[in-house]
Amino acid sequence: MVTAAHRMMPPMEYVRLHDEAAGLDGVIAIHSTARGPAAGGCRLWTYPDANAAMVDAFRLAEGMSYKNAMAELPFGGGKAVLRRPAGDFDRRALFEAFGAAVARLDGRYVTAEDVGTSVADMEFVANKTRHVAGRTSRPGFAGGDPSPWTALGVFEAMKAAVQFRFGSGLSGVTVAVQGVGNVGGDLCRRLHEAGAHLILADINAERCAALAREFGAEVASIDEIAQAEADVFAPCALGGALNEKSVAGLKAGLVCGAANNQLAEPGIAKALLERGIAYAPDYVANAGGIINVSAEYLGESVEDVRSRVLKIGPRTAGILQAAARDNLPPSVVADRMAEQLMSRPVAKVA
Repeated sequence: MVTAAHRMMPPMEYVRLHDEAAGLDGVIAIHSTARGPAAGGCRLWTYPDANAAMVDAFRLAEGMSYKNAMAELPFGGGKAVLRRPAGDFDRRALFEAFGAAVARLDGRYVTAEDVGTSVADMEFVANKTRHVAGRTSRPGFAGGDPSPWTALGVFEAMKAAVQFRFGSGLSGVTVAVQGVGNVGGDLCRRLHEAGAHLILADINAERCAALAREFGAEVASIDEIAQAEADVFAPCALGGALNEKSVAGLKAGLVCGAANNQLAEPGIAKALLERGIAYAPDYVANAGGIINVSAEYLGESVEDVRSRVLKIGPRTAGILQAAARDNLPPSVVADRMAEQLMSRPVAKVA
């Protein structure tokens, strides 16, 4: 899960979290507050040790700085990574202890749900701090589970990228989806409705088989999905899906998915370019969730969210076009654009 970071600048602030009684063991990494409070979800995962969790937090927090800037949100980048306790544990106690830690940061970090966490968990966090989103939605306002918005953004990015790479719509295109959880499963439904053919892989074999039956899809193993005979490879699980081995075996002409930090190391971007494989930068495509979180925190509407998420397609197309024009990896073009945005002052969030 922990991979070499794309840029790996150290975070501005690192907060070690430990409350043995509550089962809390983790880290909050604040990478940047240049555009506003550091915003990024809280991930609960099984890590082999505290150092692995710390490295993942650093990497993910940095990615959030770029993601939030590219989406033109008034937030910097941060991330919380918690080590999942062994065996049964009290989720309320754990997430209230986490919420108390967020409260002590006095607004420098805004949390939300992420991999391994839920709306219910964020309600526990909210018992201790107001600096949390991803809570139960209210009529007319943004909120709730952000994963459908992430899926919509990736779908819009893929539509634009398929048009750029193949000059066609999604109907008849074969997409190999790695990871069919909340985001990946929603993306599959959208792709199926658009007429795409699907090849699915997931660590949860039962979930994968059920979706395959629903969509008339093929099933591949996690180890083989990147080498599937497909037009598009969509990494929608954890990071590092694009490494030297997987890229060497890719048959797809386009990579576009929901996973964060898909490039296992910086050189992978060049390898994709040399092979003529188009790449929709992950933090551009998967920004729908943080757009929803931002709107919830700012008290904005569902329509505000939708209008911003629908900009992801044109933004992706513009990046791919600029990359082709300048013969650069799309990730390099996206990074430069995000860094320019990070350098511009924006109105601060209270």
